[in-house]
Amino acid sequence: MFKRLLNPSLSRSFFLFGPRSSGKSTLLHGLFPESDALWIDLLDPDLERSLSQAPSRLSARLEQEAATRHRKWVVIDEIQKIPELLSVVHQWMQRKQFHFAMTGSSARKLKRGAANLLAGRASWFELSSLSHLEVGADFDLEASLRWGTLPEIFELSDADRARFLKSYCNLYLKEEVVAEQLVRKVQPFRNFLELVALQNSQMINYSKFARDCQVDVTTIQTYFEILVDTLVAIELAPFDESIRKRQRKNSKFYFFDTGVTRAMARQIDEPLHSRTSHYGRVFEQWVITEVHRLMKALEKDWRLSYLTTRDGAEVDLIIDRGRSSRLAIEIKSTEQVQPMEVAAFERLAADISGARTILISKDPTPQKYGRVECLPWKTAFQEIFQV
Repeated sequence: MFKRLLNPSLSRSFFLFGPRSSGKSTLLHGLFPESDALWIDLLDPDLERSLSQAPSRLSARLEQEAATRHRKWVVIDEIQKIPELLSVVHQWMQRKQFHFAMTGSSARKLKRGAANLLAGRASWFELSSLSHLEVGADFDLEASLRWGTLPEIFELSDADRARFLKSYCNLYLKEEVVAEQLVRKVQPFRNFLELVALQNSQMINYSKFARDCQVDVTTIQTYFEILVDTLVAIELAPFDESIRKRQRKNSKFYFFDTGVTRAMARQIDEPLHSRTSHYGRVFEQWVITEVHRLMKALEKDWRLSYLTTRDGAEVDLIIDRGRSSRLAIEIKSTEQVQPMEVAAFERLAADISGARTILISKDPTPQKYGRVECLPWKTAFQEIFQV
């Protein structure tokens, strides 16, 4: 079992959201063994059916718990399956007899439904696939780029990893999209997912996506919202000092895990070769999603964005840690940084006021060209997060 960096406070109730198989239940079983907490597992079909028909049955179960046991925590696994239970949770939180830990793989139904009942009364945490810090000394960058870092991946052979990731993508369609009724027609969304995976890390042209999926632009925008709300993708907004200007430009989207991306794009059976453009995109995705993972695990309230110019030049990642602490980051999969690449990045990053400029690569030798610090990826994460 991997020790996760996320450390929820045990003094108040909280939500724990994350994609399927990211380790939410495992984390909570470590925090709340069944001897210390009442577990309500909504993946149990009989229990889900019973509470769906009459959410008040949860209250009856809590009454029994309060009368017969001294456990103070209640864990509700996959709370999004029955949003109506939040009304019961709200009532019991007001009585201050229990704390609640509620997990879910989709916040979308709660955002549209009863989640406002708990506004300010429960903390909100997100858990994703494993970071390199959580894997520790056994972390293998090349394997992680190819297969991703969902916890189950580390228990499987390569052949079984491919099977697992293919099944994971199919189950996501079935369980998260169809079962949760997030879309009406599955096939256009299936086509959309494959297109997103193939164009992972590229600036989104909503009109082109709509034409390719044979749906309207509004539907495509909704599809992207679903990916973000289910924590399957992260959105990287375009950088601009002006919020109004930022909203006029298109975002980039990155699937949360490189292995899931490659499986969704039907590339998981193909080897991943270094010094190719595909490898460079996968490495870029891994760095950006790793930053996002560590931000969420360490509870950093930072904003991520990217910068692009009309002639196509880009700064891959901008981390706003407050106006006085901003990082402009270029990501290169090269094993030897070229001064020409550094010079182009430095000129573009000069337009980002107050930014420390870092080039992250696989080059093992830290060096500095002008204002640009060229750091090995592991050193760069130490500098960014001070870990």
